[in-house]
Amino acid sequence: MAKGPGLYSDIGKKARDLLFKDYQSDQKFTVTTYSPTGVAITSSGTRKGELFVADVNTQLKNKNITTDIKVDTDSNLFTTITVNEPAPGLKAIFNFKVPDQRSGKVELQYLHDYAGISTSVGLTANPIVNFSGVVGTNVLALGADLSFDTKIGELTKSNAGLSFTKDDLIASLTLNDKGDALNAAYYHVVNPLTNTAVGAEVTHRFSTNENTLTLGTQHALDPLTTLKARVNNFGKTSALIQHEWRPKSFFTISGEVDTKAIEKSAKVGLSLVLKP
Repeated sequence: MAKGPGLYSDIGKKARDLLFKDYQSDQKFTVTTYSPTGVAITSSGTRKGELFVADVNTQLKNKNITTDIKVDTDSNLFTTITVNEPAPGLKAIFNFKVPDQRSGKVELQYLHDYAGISTSVGLTANPIVNFSGVVGTNVLALGADLSFDTKIGELTKSNAGLSFTKDDLIASLTLNDKGDALNAAYYHVVNPLTNTAVGAEVTHRFSTNENTLTLGTQHALDPLTTLKARVNNFGKTSALIQHEWRPKSFFTISGEVDTKAIEKSAKVGLSLVLKP
């Protein structure tokens, strides 16, 4: 297990990745190439029905500084500059979008054996200030995630979470949306040799008294092929198969069927990731 409790975003992440990562109903491709100077250029395209969106991302690494510049089909320019370890345990992230002059944001992350802190502030006259902190160990961690809008002088987000990790089991409990949603997640490694795991997530929303339950599992058919499946209490069943046909290059096909409306067509998604 990793040292320290990690960041707040790590609470429940294993279960979320098992239940939701790589599932999609669109057609997507991603191609990465490298220039002789080491610049990584990644082109992505996604077809959503009749709509096709694409972007090109250029990544340059120089010592501990990584610069990402992305341009999409709407002529938006996204820039992210990441400085790793300017001091032990510290990471600084600066990002902005052109032409949106109000999108600039500075974020600092700090990891310690007994704490993980992330804070960001928008580069505007009345910024939104985000803060998340976790205290504990790599076994038990307690954290909070807050956002404060200085323009209106109110908290716009307040979440709290608890995580327990023990060997092959991870459980988490979070209170989100200013106390309106209670979420419990569970992740368990059944067989590490075949990467077999099961997971579950249940969310209760107090304002509507509605419960959402999602169950999922994954299993490696062989060292290069992984099968995943999930089902929720609304009758939606999904499955995917992902094959690593060369190092860091993946082909994924996923599908979803609504068992309560079986007459509807199944949703099918394809994803192709190519890296040299």
